[in-house]
Amino acid sequence: MIIKTIEWKDDKVVMLDQRKLPTEEVYNTYEDYVGVANAIKSMVIRGAPAIGVAAAMGVALGALGIGVDNFEEYYRRIEGICERLGATRPTAANLFWALERMKKCAQSCRDLKPKEIAQRLKEEALAIYREDIESGMRIGKYGEPFLADNMNLLTHCNAGALATAGYGTALGVVYAAQEAGKRLHVYADETRPFLQGSRLTAWELQKHGIAVTVITDSMAGYLMSLGKIDVVIVGADRIAANGDTANKIGTYSVAVLAKRHNIPFYVAAPISTIDLEIPDGTHIPIEERDHTEVTMIGSEQIAPDLVEVFNPAFDVTPADLITAIITDNGVAEAPFNETIAKLL
Repeated sequence: MIIKTIEWKDDKVVMLDQRKLPTEEVYNTYEDYVGVANAIKSMVIRGAPAIGVAAAMGVALGALGIGVDNFEEYYRRIEGICERLGATRPTAANLFWALERMKKCAQSCRDLKPKEIAQRLKEEALAIYREDIESGMRIGKYGEPFLADNMNLLTHCNAGALATAGYGTALGVVYAAQEAGKRLHVYADETRPFLQGSRLTAWELQKHGIAVTVITDSMAGYLMSLGKIDVVIVGADRIAANGDTANKIGTYSVAVLAKRHNIPFYVAAPISTIDLEIPDGTHIPIEERDHTEVTMIGSEQIAPDLVEVFNPAFDVTPADLITAIITDNGVAEAPFNETIAKLL
């Protein structure tokens, strides 16, 4: 089953508004790159691979509106579009990977007319879209052998179809295991403060007919102590050259608990999430989001007025807590700085 997270239709970008799930399935249509940038920033679409696809489509939309004949000026405008899109979410490596790929595509078209360049950029964005779905399926193929029939699995945040162009990374492994005939039970951390686990992971697992139980983030350790968790698998927003991994806030705590209880902890992500220019996790930029995500649930205020809030969207899990990193090119294990380099 492919969930339509994002699509290109009639030279417009259509996104499933993930802020409204699970109670409403609403699709928003964007006609310009500014709208796409705002959608990324406001979490209409989220998940590193999906953000990369959205950014590529945003560049393609922006290119459709450039009418200058001088290539240098044309490319300066492309750079401006990329700068606007790149300012939306600083942690997700796929965002910047996609923007660099779109800029390289534009540079290779300097001898073409503006309409032809725009067409090439549109084709490149659609290629990134298709490749992301194929990437998720390969991640599933490489990761499925790590899951056995009747396993209880814990995941944190959402790394499924909603976080990609339509298949998934961490949940892509679950879907591949299901396709192989394995029966799994997934425990989904609610993932405060934006509740991607309870709102999104539970929604799409139900769509796939996979047994899912939502727990609060603070329950994970207790379930592990009861022997109810066999394996942990999460996605990633950026992976450093040494294997240190940035993922949704709370992932590090889960990894520490898994280590304490001798439970395998897997990261699943496409190669485009790996940033070899960053040697370790201390160099990964961590986005801090608006305090209202913590002080409010929907329209309800749950904290005192004017209270101080710290709201980092991500944390970094050190490589020594990670059993393996499952990518679309294969599986990396310790020493990660060597095995990651081989996969690339």
